[in-house]
Amino acid sequence: MVFHTYGNKENKAVVLIHGMFTPYQIWNRVAQEFAGSNYVIVPELDAHTEDETSVIVSVEDEARKITEYITKELNGEVYLMAGISLGGRIASEAAKSTSIKIDNLVIDGAPLMKVNGLFKGIMKNNYKTILSKSRARDPKVKASFEKNFLPGEYWEPFLKIADRMEKQSVDNVIDTVFVPFEFIKYPDDMKILFMHGTKGNETVSKKGALKMKELNPKMEIRSFDGLAHGELLCFKQDLWLNEIRGFLA
Repeated sequence: MVFHTYGNKENKAVVLIHGMFTPYQIWNRVAQEFAGSNYVIVPELDAHTEDETSVIVSVEDEARKITEYITKELNGEVYLMAGISLGGRIASEAAKSTSIKIDNLVIDGAPLMKVNGLFKGIMKNNYKTILSKSRARDPKVKASFEKNFLPGEYWEPFLKIADRMEKQSVDNVIDTVFVPFEFIKYPDDMKILFMHGTKGNETVSKKGALKMKELNPKMEIRSFDGLAHGELLCFKQDLWLNEIRGFLA
């Protein structure tokens, strides 16, 4: 794992955690927005490191590395932690740690519910197929990428990830994400926002959000009708930022 930082370390800390197959640069605009008055930390998750090969072991291991960094480098205090998809699951796990204090937790499309083995197998095969075709520079993959996954400006950073990612990391992510999340009651002074869309597999995120709210009734849930998984942050960053500004205010 590599930690990228922006702004003055004396300011309040903002931690931004990207998702599966997503380069850390997806947070560039958000990091610039916050870096003026905050210290922004963007982890480059294991298996997504562009300059060296690394393997992701589990969601819990990624969360542990992030909490250890926060404890050591940030005196255990975070003003805002935000995570999308896999990053949202990692953020939800990291927020359980009693060694750190998070003022505001934003979870975007986190998968927190168990799915059946068939669905997991399909996802593994899909991810591995995307890896193979991306390494072969299949033009159809690029067209689908820009239409359904991320804007074209992130294609080159994504290829660096695809060229280095081990297939074992795909198995490890799927096997540790799509298992039951241990929901807890977070500290009363932690504000929580859970965002999700309504298309496709966002039903998984919706169920997780409702389950989390049962133990955290003050948590806010915002549903974005007609948006797919990760679409708000990846393709509508102005709207995403407006939502976060309103939540923090």
